[in-house]
Amino acid sequence: MFSIEDFVPADHLLRKIDSAVDFIHIYDLVEDLYCKDNGRPSIYPVVIFKMVLIQHIYRIPSLRRTVEEIKMNVAYRWFLGYLMNEEIPHFSTISYNFKHRYTKKQ
Repeated sequence: MFSIEDFVPADHLLRKIDSAVDFIHIYDLVEDLYCKDNGRPSIYPVVIFKMVLIQHIYRIPSLRRTVEEIKMNVAYRWFLGYLMNEEIPHFSTISYNFKHRYTKKQ
């Protein structure tokens, strides 16, 4: 049986970040930007922020490329909480959230 947990080394940078940072507070920061009972199911805000964090840490030049890298990298998937057979959010969804939802102007 395949376990994604077994494929990410204990000393991997993303494991260190995951154990040191409490990402749960992101939900508090963006709570008023989401409707709980209307619209399509959303991508978890923590996933969106972690995807952009991966992009910046590993100096990936674009969100499109970041999504492609996440599709292939077990450690990235582990960090996001996605199994190998789960679909990764589309890059345009991540981009849209940062351009239109997570801005000061509202």
